[in-house]
Amino acid sequence: MTGPTTTRGQLLLVAGLTTAAALFLAYVPLHRDWFDLGVYYGAVGQWLRDGHIYDFTTPGADGADYGFTYPPFAALCMLPMTLLSWPEAVGVSMLLNVAASAVVLTWLIGPVVRRQGWNMWFALTVAAALFSLLEPVRDTFSFGQVNLLLLVLVLLDARLLATGHGRFAGYGTGLAAAIKLTPAIFIVYLVVTRRWRAAAVATATAVGATLLAVCAAPGASRVYWTEALWDTDRIGVLSYVSNQSWEGVLARLVAPVEPSGAVWAAGVLALLAVWAYRVRQAAAVGDEPAGYALTGIAACLISPITWVHHLVWLIPALIVLAESGLRPDTPPQRRRTLLRSAAVIYVILCSSLVWLWRFDATGVTGFLGSNAYVWICLGLLLALPLREAAPGTAPAPAPAPRSAPTGRPATG
Repeated sequence: MTGPTTTRGQLLLVAGLTTAAALFLAYVPLHRDWFDLGVYYGAVGQWLRDGHIYDFTTPGADGADYGFTYPPFAALCMLPMTLLSWPEAVGVSMLLNVAASAVVLTWLIGPVVRRQGWNMWFALTVAAALFSLLEPVRDTFSFGQVNLLLLVLVLLDARLLATGHGRFAGYGTGLAAAIKLTPAIFIVYLVVTRRWRAAAVATATAVGATLLAVCAAPGASRVYWTEALWDTDRIGVLSYVSNQSWEGVLARLVAPVEPSGAVWAAGVLALLAVWAYRVRQAAAVGDEPAGYALTGIAACLISPITWVHHLVWLIPALIVLAESGLRPDTPPQRRRTLLRSAAVIYVILCSSLVWLWRFDATGVTGFLGSNAYVWICLGLLLALPLREAAPGTAPAPAPAPRSAPTGRPATG
């Protein structure tokens, strides 16, 4: 993968693929009209007007009313939006997601490109174009979502730990967990892998940010932690096909009846047990990227609501899978299997396949097809390959087993 060798050729390639990706994101089918950004914008604006952020709702495509579902600290971070007009807010959202995409690709793809000896400009530009085709990515852009930004915060700590700068790790994960609850599982990952300092920093950062929000908005904090957090109805219909989590599977099986909380909790415990076992394996061989990738997969599975755009947390796993197939020490047959698996998963995640069963997920075909992304998550959790640490990299100490939480908050 060499690509153009001249500066002009490289610039033309970058300009061409960037334009193509931008046009695709602007006119992609199933464009979401920045719906989530509109919820943020409207809720934060109402908060400033009357102090009631969690009372704001707006109707969604599935017939449910959607409101602000993040902790008050997230609202504090979004306050600058009130200084912008709506078109300006959309523009800033797009720019932030473009920047986050560039960082994610540089951190995840850059090391692979260097090890393979490919042309960096060519490889990253092609990767950016392919990246924009992924349904979770294009939904993140068209919804105006924040998941790519949170992924950057968490990957910052992964990068610090993997490059021997672990004494600075934890701040990104703590901030991400204070903005949205789902990344809090990465703090548990740090504990399970005995990254005590990073876990303490992440916990202190998350608690500090939350307490800051309590001081700045005591009323909103009380409503969130005692009411809004536990109300899954605020964030949509559990059985809606976009909910690609374990609870989404259960909800579609028993709809219109509510899924059993006990069955959901039992499944979550089983998933966390598998996750803990696998991340301990990753820590034992020093494979930090795989440990983080497995944790992102588990986050998608155990969250009560995992909308399709939340599946950006699968991107590190997809890169780990593909890179494992490119390693020269991988046997040829296994290499072909890994690369084909990565290609198939990529195509499915670009396909919007689950939406074929948006209105009817009954029957065997409906059960399999409407939960396609869940099956991908399960397969990756069970079979994501682990790689030996690079020379000179000490593996993390083998951790002791930890108990798993059983609560079922609404994470949005």
